[in-house]
Formats: sequence, C-alpha cells, structure tokens
Amino acid sequence: MSALETGLSAAHAEVKAEIARTDSKASLLLAFVGALLAGVWTVAKDAPLTTPTCVAGGAGMGLLVTAAGLLLRSVRPNLGGGRGFPLWATLTAEEITATLAQDQAADIAGLSRIAVAKFTCLRRAVDLTSVGGALLILAALLAAGDAA
Repeated sequence: MSALETGLSAAHAEVKAEIARTDSKASLLLAFVGALLAGVWTVAKDAPLTTPTCVAGGAGMGLLVTAAGLLLRSVRPNLGGGRGFPLWATLTAEEITATLAQDQAADIAGLSRIAVAKFTCLRRAVDLTSVGGALLILAALLAAGDAA
C-alpha cells in the first residue's frame, strides 16, 4: 500500500470517527435538553408565576426547543445525498471497489462537509442550551424572589 493510499485510508477513518463522535454528543445533549424541558414544565405548570418570570422562563424554554430542533437536524440521516449508504446500496461488489479506488478523496471531502455541518449544528445547540438554561435560572430566581 502506497503512502497516499495509507494517508487516504487514515483520513477516511478519521472523518467517519468524527461523525460518530458528533452524533454521540448530539444524542446525549438531546436527552439532557428533553429531560430539562420535562423537569421545568413539571415544576412550572402548577406554580404561580409573575409576568417577568413567565417571559424569562418562556424565552428559556423556547431556546431549549430550538436547540432540540438543531440537534435533531444534526443527527437526521441524509438518504438523498447521493454519497454514502444509498450509493453503496445500489452498487455491486465490483462497482464498490472501483468507486472506492477512484473516489476515496472525493468521499473524504464529502464526509468532511457532513462532519462540519453536524459539528456546526451541535455547537449552536450547545450555545442555545447554555443561554436557555441561564434564562431558566433567571426565571427561577424571579419566582423565588416573588415567593419571598
């Protein structure tokens, strides 16, 4: 195996590992956001809330729902992309070998674009979760101040 083939194989494996790592992080964050939304709703639905508390809490909940949407988008399968699984499912074993021999660099580039898109969604979702959590903390402090 030449140095180029070795390098391409290593790059291909690295990109696929990054996609898997990003999907794992997105799944964990999605579970966290879902639990947070459920917990906040359970606590807030029966509590007497003032207008400032409702505004801060509503904004926080809205950001968390938006973060959940971004996370779902980042892990959504792309079956119509023309590369990856749908492509391989339509080829014979000989055609797969020929395609990989010719287009491994193109596959790495395509997978890298997928990884960057997933990472960008994940980063935005983390930012929204942080701001939403801060707003929920503000709402809790406002509610505690009103109760005192």
